[in-house]
Amino acid sequence: MAQQKKKSTNTVIDAGGVAASLTDRAYAVIEEMIVMLQFKPGAVLSETALSDRLDIGRTPIREALQRLAREGLVVILPRKGILVSEINPRNQLLLLEVRRELERLLARTGAIRCTEDERRQFFEIADGMEQAARNNDDINFMRLDDAFNQLIAEAAHNDYTARAIGLMNGLSRRFWYMHYKETADLPLAARLHANLARRIAEGDPDGAAAAADKLVDYVEVFTRGTVG
Repeated sequence: MAQQKKKSTNTVIDAGGVAASLTDRAYAVIEEMIVMLQFKPGAVLSETALSDRLDIGRTPIREALQRLAREGLVVILPRKGILVSEINPRNQLLLLEVRRELERLLARTGAIRCTEDERRQFFEIADGMEQAARNNDDINFMRLDDAFNQLIAEAAHNDYTARAIGLMNGLSRRFWYMHYKETADLPLAARLHANLARRIAEGDPDGAAAAADKLVDYVEVFTRGTVG
């Protein structure tokens, strides 16, 4: 009988971290599945089932789920299971209070500190967002939004703001995906993202901060529309 293929694990790693890449890959896939509601709120997740589905060892899966728990996308109940967290619009409004201040800070500092390569990436995201607006392309918008969130956190070159905003990104994206078909204007949201990305890429801190406020203003209006 042919030898069974052994799943990748992270029990033996070098300083460069093969394990870290496996954990990151597991996190990225599971996070997207939660955000895009393939795993719906209240769903029960299994380390074993996810390991089989993604062909990744249980240790990276477990570490990815622990990260998702810190971000509020899953709830780990000892000896009971792992649940996808529920969605609460009123909590989302509280999150936006914090996000507004962080987004403004990230936009301003990113415009000042981002590298030439990061500026190029912001321009590319802006172009992609404008195309998503023209095509009303929700999947491309969601993936560009994820890339933008990661890039703006990196471009500020401040680990503290990056960690803080990282705790909110998944919750914000999932809330959007849950409700956008009912109350959102996707092309407008994409154009607001594009404008912010361009202001950062052009090295305009005041313009970037103002663009961040306009984006959060829109997201707040959208969020309040789901509450009433």
